[in-house]
Amino acid sequence: MLRVLCLLRPWRPLWARGCASDGAAAASEIQVRALAGPDQGITEILMNRPRARNALGNVFVSELLETLAQLREDRQVRVLLFRSGVKGVFCAGADLKEREQMSEAEVGVFVQRLRGLMNDIAAFPAPTIAAMDGFALGGGLELALACDLRVAASSAIMGLIETTRGLLPGAGGTQRLPRCLGVALAKELIFTGRRLSGTEAHALGLVNHAVAQNEEGDAAYHRARALAQEILPQAPIAVRLGKVAIDRGMEVDIASGMAIEGMCYAQNIPTRDRLEGMAAFREKRPPTFVGE
Repeated sequence: MLRVLCLLRPWRPLWARGCASDGAAAASEIQVRALAGPDQGITEILMNRPRARNALGNVFVSELLETLAQLREDRQVRVLLFRSGVKGVFCAGADLKEREQMSEAEVGVFVQRLRGLMNDIAAFPAPTIAAMDGFALGGGLELALACDLRVAASSAIMGLIETTRGLLPGAGGTQRLPRCLGVALAKELIFTGRRLSGTEAHALGLVNHAVAQNEEGDAAYHRARALAQEILPQAPIAVRLGKVAIDRGMEVDIASGMAIEGMCYAQNIPTRDRLEGMAAFREKRPPTFVGE
């Protein structure tokens, strides 16, 4: 364990890289860690608002938006992993106590910010993985749905429960859940506000992997990190362009999707990584991709 810890850079707010004190980092609701050694290229976002169970409040959303804006420009980020620093919870959803203090106009503005946050996560250029080791309800599940891949502990509980609170999903849930599960099943889950275990979510295809929880309460994180490690050796430009081709292609007819794929493929042809991949195949050796 000590050897592993020595390969990890400390948690810190990204926007204060190199100048934040330990106290400032500990007080941040969103913290960032870039892994080193064999995990170099994996960056973790730690959601750390324990008193509110990582509820999506104003400070939390602002810090996460700023973090994503900074990381988007960092070409060293090959995989972005979302995890929780609060045991037993991924994200409990919207901060309803905070929202009770808002006027109707303020609620509308805040929900629009939430929708923008989820869109920023979905549009992040590198692959994103949500590690759900506990409750992911309402906006918490919407955050996970905005990620490319989802891993859950079998004991995790998730659901779009807004209708049980007199609301409807407002941060992308009505759009991303049917694209993930199909229209009829998404309607059933949203209309009923049903909660699913990680095992049930995996059976439906809502999460990529479900794993038995461990004593530390971070089994989904470890499986998500292993998944990220499978992505790391691959050509980063090809992976990013593959994400673009899939995401944009899913919104159009197949003929248009094929055209999008063709444009992405054309962008990849002149890269050094493509030439390296061909050379490695010819020379019967593992390729070394540099992201150029």
